[in-house]
Amino acid sequence: MQHLSIRVIHQEHQALAAMLRSLSMLLAQARRHGATPDFTVVRAMLFYLDEFPERLHHTKESALLFPKLRLRRPELAATLDRIDREHAQGEKMIRELEHKLLAFEVLGDARRDAFEQAIEQYIQFYFGHMGVEEGELLPAAEASLHESDWTEVDAAFAANRDPLTGHEPDEVYRPLFSKIVMMAPAPIGLGPAA
Repeated sequence: MQHLSIRVIHQEHQALAAMLRSLSMLLAQARRHGATPDFTVVRAMLFYLDEFPERLHHTKESALLFPKLRLRRPELAATLDRIDREHAQGEKMIRELEHKLLAFEVLGDARRDAFEQAIEQYIQFYFGHMGVEEGELLPAAEASLHESDWTEVDAAFAANRDPLTGHEPDEVYRPLFSKIVMMAPAPIGLGPAA
C-alpha cells in the first residue's frame, strides 16, 4: 500500500500539472483571439504556483522526504542534488515570471513573447522535474524508507491543504481560489475551455 505522503505528492503533482496546462491554454486562447489575457487571473495562477507547490510542497520534499532517501540510498545523491537545485530554481523562475508578466501588462505586446516563452519553459521544466520525482525518487523512497521514516513524512504531508487536491481552502486563500475557479479555463476552472 502506498504511503500517505506519496499519495499527497501525486495529487499535488496532478494539481500543479492541471494549473500549468490551464495557464498555457489561457495564454494560447488570448493569443488566438488577438487579445491580452486576463492579467488578474494569470497573476492569481502564478501566486498559486508560488504559494503551494514552491513554498509548501517543495519545502517538505527537500526538508523531510529527500534527506531520508539520501540516507537510505546514497547512490541517488546526484539526482537528489539536482532536484534540490531545481526546487531553488523554481522559486527564482516564479519571480522572473512575475516580473515578465508585469512587463507584459505595463509595456504591452512588445513583452508578450518573452512572457509566453518563459511560461512555456517553466512548464517544460516542471513536467521534467515531476517526471524524475515520480519515475525515480518516489519509487525509491517507497522501496527503501523504513516505517519510522514514513511517520514524520506522512504527518507533514497530511497537513497540506491544497484546494486543488480537494481540500477546503483556508479562509485567507478562499478569494484566490474563487477567482481562479471562476475565470481560468478547464481543467482548473469554469472559464471557457481553450
